[in-house]
Amino acid sequence: MELIHIDEELKQQQIDLSLAYLTFEGIYVKREKTLILKNYTSEIMRKVKCAYHLDSLKEDQIIRYYRDFYWHYLNIDPTKTRPSSEALIRRILADKPIPHISNIVDLNNWVSIQTKIPLGAYDLDCLNLPLTLRYAKEGEEFQPIGGKITYLKGNEIILSDLDNNIIHLYPHRDSNVTKITNKTKTMLVTACGVPNISDIGLKRALKIFKDLLGRISEIPIKSSKITLICS
Repeated sequence: MELIHIDEELKQQQIDLSLAYLTFEGIYVKREKTLILKNYTSEIMRKVKCAYHLDSLKEDQIIRYYRDFYWHYLNIDPTKTRPSSEALIRRILADKPIPHISNIVDLNNWVSIQTKIPLGAYDLDCLNLPLTLRYAKEGEEFQPIGGKITYLKGNEIILSDLDNNIIHLYPHRDSNVTKITNKTKTMLVTACGVPNISDIGLKRALKIFKDLLGRISEIPIKSSKITLICS
């Protein structure tokens, strides 16, 4: 059984969305950083500062694809609400720290920075599967991590579970209810694609995450194969 499917109404819009995902069992969430994670984040920060500048970042091809998606399909101004990976890169270029949360959340953020692909990580035990990628309904509630409950307008694209709990506002904000905590033992990780983002790019982002998670983990972790769904 597929853990995630795309709603027929959304498919009919022919937006060319794609989403890749995989699951993990036996993860151990901790506050302390391993040396491997420290070295990885330092190297990615160095590469970002060498490769980009604040005034020209918007011209990067991948960043441009996500910005275009915001403008044309979500009616969101990407200069006010940044794509999540772009927002993280901008923090580095502005010499602002990337918040340290935990080994898992940090890894999620830094792989997003490296690949420029927005990743989402969710506590699998908090989800009633399967999940559906669909349009929101007017008035549905969503509580983002670090934010207050908001009421959706109905034109947003969301990821919801079988109980219609919204776990993700596509492709940039995750729910506070299903976030990764120190109690998390099983996890779903997604890579969010938009028109012109290659399937290979999505799978590559998840493979990087999977490989690094295996390296920073102190105990063996069981993971599923990467699955790709497309509209």
